[in-house]
Amino acid sequence: MMTWKGFSANYRRWQRSWLYPIISVVVALSLCLSTPAPSRAIDLLPLLFQGAQILQLSNISDRQEVELGKQMNDELRSEIRLYRNEAVNRYVQDIGQKLAANSDRPNLPFTFQVVEDNAVNAFATTGGFVYVNTGLLKTAENEAELASVIAHEIGHIGGKHLVKQMRQRALASGVATAAGLDRNQAVAIGVDLALNRPRSRQDEFDADKRGLRTLTRAGYAQSGMVSFMQKLLKSGSGPTFLSTHPATSDRITNLKRAINAQPSSRRDGLDNAAYRANIRPLV
Repeated sequence: MMTWKGFSANYRRWQRSWLYPIISVVVALSLCLSTPAPSRAIDLLPLLFQGAQILQLSNISDRQEVELGKQMNDELRSEIRLYRNEAVNRYVQDIGQKLAANSDRPNLPFTFQVVEDNAVNAFATTGGFVYVNTGLLKTAENEAELASVIAHEIGHIGGKHLVKQMRQRALASGVATAAGLDRNQAVAIGVDLALNRPRSRQDEFDADKRGLRTLTRAGYAQSGMVSFMQKLLKSGSGPTFLSTHPATSDRITNLKRAINAQPSSRRDGLDNAAYRANIRPLV
């Protein structure tokens, strides 16, 4: 039977037999990395930088998504013209932040911008970036209708719809590797999809569901989402917006069903005169 004294001695011998070689290997590796060979020096910085530029879209973090959205925003500046009126921008920001706080992803640093374009359109990228055209602001009759569109775009961000489409496009075009997708390629694909993508039926229904939930939590009249889509369908004045949002009549039917299932007594945002006063520089 082994005594404690004998066990301690054996343990110390075993520890030395494994520990010293490990220390030697670590020291040797440190010397190799810190002392470049004359003919083939190892420069780790470009390798680390290159690794940082690769995105794995299937499990992108919130921080990476926000950074990607910022880069897309920089690229979009050459594609769109931002509307500079401070009062209108502040008004849209206030509505957007109220909705964002009641969304599925309230911790994202949302950014809402007005695009100077008469086309009735709105779109979102990644990481909380939402864009609303002046044409859409002028078409909406009240704040609840405008809020419904912004809530819908927030719903796309909540469902990471653009990120999923970027991954599908990258895989289909063969630019994605086993490691992931180059960040610059991801930005280019994301900008193109944000401006020109055909909206899938599934994504639109999901964004409507998320958007209606956000709109309701924020206290806006649920009817705003339905009335805005109905207005565009009847007037035919919003082909740009509706051309990328298929099955609008089905979406209206689904929204009415959802509202009937979970009605809200809140009626915020239905004052047409107050809305016109807030967007006066546009009218």
